[in-house]
This record gives sequence, C-alpha cells and structure tokens, in this order.
Amino acid sequence: MAKDKTEYRCSECGWTSPKWVGQCRECQAWGTLEESGAQHVTNVPTAITPRRAAQPIGSVDSGRAQYRPTGVGELDRVLGGGIVPGAVILLAGEPGIGKSTLLLDVAARAAQGASTRGGAPTPTASPSGDPVLYITGEESSSQVKSRADRISALSDRLFLADDNDLGSILGHIDATHPSLLVVDSIQTVLSADVDGGAGGVAQVRAVTSALIRVAKERDLPVIVVGHVTKDGGIAGPRVLEHLVDVVCQFEGERHGRLRLLRAVKNRYGPTDEVGCFELMDTGIRGLPDPSGLFLSQTSEDVPGSCVTVSLEGRRPMPTEIQALVTEAGAANGRRTTSGVDHSRVAMILAVLQARLGVDFTSKDVYVSTVGGAKTSEPAVDLAMAVALMSSVLERAPRAKLVAMGEIGLTGEVRSSTGIQRRLQEAARLGFTTAIVPAQGSEEIRPVKGIDILTVSDLNTTMRVALP
Repeated sequence: MAKDKTEYRCSECGWTSPKWVGQCRECQAWGTLEESGAQHVTNVPTAITPRRAAQPIGSVDSGRAQYRPTGVGELDRVLGGGIVPGAVILLAGEPGIGKSTLLLDVAARAAQGASTRGGAPTPTASPSGDPVLYITGEESSSQVKSRADRISALSDRLFLADDNDLGSILGHIDATHPSLLVVDSIQTVLSADVDGGAGGVAQVRAVTSALIRVAKERDLPVIVVGHVTKDGGIAGPRVLEHLVDVVCQFEGERHGRLRLLRAVKNRYGPTDEVGCFELMDTGIRGLPDPSGLFLSQTSEDVPGSCVTVSLEGRRPMPTEIQALVTEAGAANGRRTTSGVDHSRVAMILAVLQARLGVDFTSKDVYVSTVGGAKTSEPAVDLAMAVALMSSVLERAPRAKLVAMGEIGLTGEVRSSTGIQRRLQEAARLGFTTAIVPAQGSEEIRPVKGIDILTVSDLNTTMRVALP
C-alpha cells in the first residue's frame, strides 16, 4: 500500500523532519525548514536486477585501486600516494586561496603525462598524456586560459569548458573520454531535473550523486572544488562530505605565500599528512622543505625569540616563536597574538607570573610566529615561555637552541608526542642544543649533532635556556 508523505527539509544542512519546526535539530539554524513536497512512499521496495553481479571477494581486481601520481608531490603526500581511479575528491578553501591555480596545474600535468619522481616532474610511458577535462562554472574560458598562460599550464590534451549544466557536463565527458575530471565549483552546477537554485541542498546532492555514479562506472577520478562559509566550514549540505571519498582543506593567509593542504577525510589513505605550497606570481609550487619560510633570516641572537618543532600530522615543522614585552600605557596591558592560540598564551603568562614571580599585569605582550605559521599544540608551550622570559630579561637565548614541551599549571614541563622526530628535524636544520621534558626522556635516543638537555620545571628551563 502506498501513501504520500510530506517532509520539511533544512535549506542549510539537508536535515528532514515529518513536521515543521522552528529550529533545525542538526545545524541549529532558525527558520530554514522548507516543505519539500509530497513524497510517494511504498512500504515494500521492489527488487531490480543489479548492473553488476556480486562476486567472491578473492576474485575482485585490486589493481583498479592503485594510486596514480598527480605530478605534484605535496598533493600526492596528502592523498596517500596519488589519485585512485574512480575516487571523488572535494577540495575546499577560502576564495582566492589558490584552489583553481593548484587544480589547473594538476590538470595540465596529467594531460602532459607527467609523474613525480624525487620531487621533479618527469615524463611517464605516455608522453602525450591522456585527455583531461576542466569544467569551470565560475569563470569564463578566457579567464582560465589567462591563468594557464601565467603558470605555464598548457597542453593539447587539456580540454576546457565553461558550463554549469549537469547534462552538458555529462555530454562533455562522453565526447572527450577524460582520464581526469575537474569541476570548479560544485556549488555552481545545476541539474535541470531538480528544483531549486544552484548551490541548494537538493541541487548539490543531485549533482554530486551524478558525478559519483559516473566516476564509479568509468573509473574516472573526479576533483570538485567546494566553497567555505565565513566560519571556515564547507558550504552546502553536510551530506556532501559524506558522499565524496576524500575531503581536502586548503588553508593559508590570503596576503602570505604559505599554503597548507590537509586531508580531513580519506578513504584511501591517512588523514594526518600535510602538504606545503608556496603561492607566487608564476603559480603555486610544492615545498618539500618549508623550513625557510618559518625561520627568521637574521644571523644574530636577539632577545624574545625561540624556535620549536611542531607536528603537522606526521610532519615535523620548525616554528619560530617571537615575543615582545613592553611597558603598557594603561593600567592593564594588551595581549596580542598571531599564529598561536590566544588562550594558551594567557595561560603561560599566568604560570610565569605565579611560578617565576614576573608581573605581566602592567605590560603589553605580543606573541607571533614567523612566516605565517599557525600552531596550537601544547608542545610549543616551552618555546613561548622562553621567548617571553627572554624579552622580559632582554637576554637572548643560547645560540642554536630549540625547545619543545608542554607546561602545566604547577610549572612542571610535561612530555609531548613525537619528541624523537622533532629532534631529528632540529638536528637536520643545524640546531645544536635541544631542551626537552625530563618526563619520558628515557625513551629518547641520542641524535647526532645535537645536545639534548632535559628539564622538569620552568626554573630549570630558564637557567638552561637563558645563560
């Protein structure tokens, strides 16, 4: 027996309710539920003949899920080795961050048949490459061509179309038979079979489902660009992130050169890798060793600076913490931070005042990282404390020093994860002295070229770091 069922759907996240309510139970937005019309519901589904018969798991061809390098080493690092045929990848980021520039470079390399070996693009067995289809729904073809000229991303096998109709896009796929499809962006594509405007919940779900079906049927890797909200989340229904195989977030300051690529979700690889890129006038390039961006170029030891090594996923990243403490013009001093957690700085100031007797109440405190690096992990606490005390005492820390460890409210220095990897990276960069927590130091192996000093509290740390 069939019956008609009316549903109310949230225009923000896609949550459905059998009756109208004022607030969405999923995203907590008010006044976003709209009637989606009567749905024809049957109690007993009808069985149909599947397109592909089930087969024993031992007879499944696992070679179809092998990684294919993109030609961009940092992107391959984040994806786990490359793009898997049939995978649908969502790349999200703020406007102007470099998403289209990166994907245009990836598309050109794939069309030229380039792979990455040792960080440099080299021709593969197919010198002419396979066709690559780049769909742009936000810009005209001439605009994309101008960007391709600027970054040298031209190839006879790279096909470009400015279209935002789903049916036309499927027609382009049938005409070109691409080995890679790039859609920029998913919020601009419109399906004529679904009501609502482009970017709506129903449209995004229908367009994404259609692209996923094509990707799985043809083993066609698809990369789609997604917008983000002012809060940094991916715009559109949350179901978009559940449908795709990989979700990558492109981050960075719009006015800086550094860009970070993180995998938020990855069905084919790890999610704890970070790719580093540098945005230049001639395009965007990967940075296998980004340490030069995060360390100051001065050769003199100056007060108020200390280097630490943070972990971005499994990747050790050198980070220089700079602090400036000055007399305040008012009764209460200012607290200004950049690249570090503001509440973490406030906690360290309170601990230094309580345990070392340094009064920061009437002082202005500025704490920043070098090169636009961002870090919030507790392991950078020790470097921040050394930089702050160095600025207060106007005494430079010892040369070639790196500090890492978490600070507790009682003034003790706690152990952090990945100390061994941090020490190896510090030794590679030429640091000769490392201050690490005494807790867990018995598990640390000696590292050639670096003197490891263990501390248990802040008093010992300052005696060692500020001779």
